[in-house]
Amino acid sequence: MFPTAVHMLAAAASASPDREALVCGAERLGYEEYARCVAGFAAMLRAAGVRGGRVAVILGNSVDICIALLGAQAAGVQVAPVNPLLTEHELAPLLADIDAAAIVYDAALSELIEPLAQRLGVRCRFGVGAGEQSLARWRSTPASIGPDMLPRPESLALLLYTGGTTGTPKGVDLTHAAGAHGVAQLNSLVPARMEAERLLCATPLCHIYSIAVGMYNMLYCRGTLVILPRYAPEAVLDALEAESITMLAGGPTMFVGLLAHESLARRRFPHLRCSYSGSSALPEETLRRWELATGAPVLEGYGQTETGGGVVFNPLEGVRKPGSVGVPMAGVEVEIVDASTGNTVLPAGETGEIRLRGPQLMSGYRGRPADTAAAWRDGWLYTTDIGHLDADGYLYISDRKKDMVIVSGFNVYPRAVEEVLYRHPGVLEAAVIGVADEYQGEALKAFVVPRPGSRIDAEVIVQHCRAQLAPYKVPRRIVLVAALPKTSVGKIDKKQLRGPDGA
Repeated sequence: MFPTAVHMLAAAASASPDREALVCGAERLGYEEYARCVAGFAAMLRAAGVRGGRVAVILGNSVDICIALLGAQAAGVQVAPVNPLLTEHELAPLLADIDAAAIVYDAALSELIEPLAQRLGVRCRFGVGAGEQSLARWRSTPASIGPDMLPRPESLALLLYTGGTTGTPKGVDLTHAAGAHGVAQLNSLVPARMEAERLLCATPLCHIYSIAVGMYNMLYCRGTLVILPRYAPEAVLDALEAESITMLAGGPTMFVGLLAHESLARRRFPHLRCSYSGSSALPEETLRRWELATGAPVLEGYGQTETGGGVVFNPLEGVRKPGSVGVPMAGVEVEIVDASTGNTVLPAGETGEIRLRGPQLMSGYRGRPADTAAAWRDGWLYTTDIGHLDADGYLYISDRKKDMVIVSGFNVYPRAVEEVLYRHPGVLEAAVIGVADEYQGEALKAFVVPRPGSRIDAEVIVQHCRAQLAPYKVPRRIVLVAALPKTSVGKIDKKQLRGPDGA
């Protein structure tokens, strides 16, 4: 096992310099070129005085984001990937919490990022785009990853944000060792063939799922990461064929969309070995139909940002159980405990809270000792997810963080959307839930009680949300109601809203 992802890249550049490492549209980098770019960007960060702190990376799917993430790590800084779709309202508190020494961002976002960065006092700012601004500009230079660019395994590598159950962003600290262990453990259940895999990634590379299953995984096996800038069914199907894809990283939304595409029946995918499915539960019928259409299995897994990616997966070889997210990876312990105290370990078949132990889990929440102590207890990470283990040790998920909604692979916390709704002067009360959606997997539905005398309609509410929220967080349906159902203690009763008359 390599100590860090940067070690993996350096070894790949030495052993397989000309093997294709990254593909995004017309841009293609071999491993030696990839390593040169990472070294060149790391040297630039160091020359700017950025070392030992944090770098925020606000880039979409591209060759540049891979170079930026690894280059920052090689420069000796912790890197914080941030979703480029976020609005100023969402970005400002996130960047303030990161307290970045530098920001690397898509040059097309300069009007949004520059004022924010100046307000926060971030001195080093790098706009990235086409031509000379591309981080691939070092591909032909003599730069290389030297010993001084190889990180210490115990140092912090990633800072990734998760809303938790409250919707308040919490930064998850992950070490280099956690990432290295995670990818090795993934390969214990889904072994990638050395120098033979070509993995298609259309899911966001600012998310731990794509970093772990996509970027780190291909470094581990010296494979090729084929990147789509954004998900579109036609583009995925074209790439599966044209790029001889052997592995696909996706989620339920993607598989539903691909199965609905009119050209799927005409397509052939002779190289596809398997597909990974993460981020939310995959309906059994979708799993069955995808395997029937492609001849390759879908492997469901389970993990959180706090777990550095997956900790449980259905094996490529061996028994796969539809409806289950699989068995623990090598070195991972999973227990089900009573949800009230978390102290009693429950037997197979009984439902309770999932707790985990393993070397790839987070170090803690940045700057939040109380939250860290609540999650880490007696050496176990308490996930707040509910599930059970069967007699064979396969894990089944019943509920994921209660109210959290997963829209197109992105975690959305209703409370954060509700707070935006409450900011509208015409809104008296609001409640947001998730409902099944054929394309997005889940979509947001908002119930709004107008203030007496106000003249608001659904379109007014949608426009208000669009001004303050990323597109995937904007409710797809707005229902104006006279009152919201309440529990006996006066709380809004979302269970009733999710019932047949509500959802």
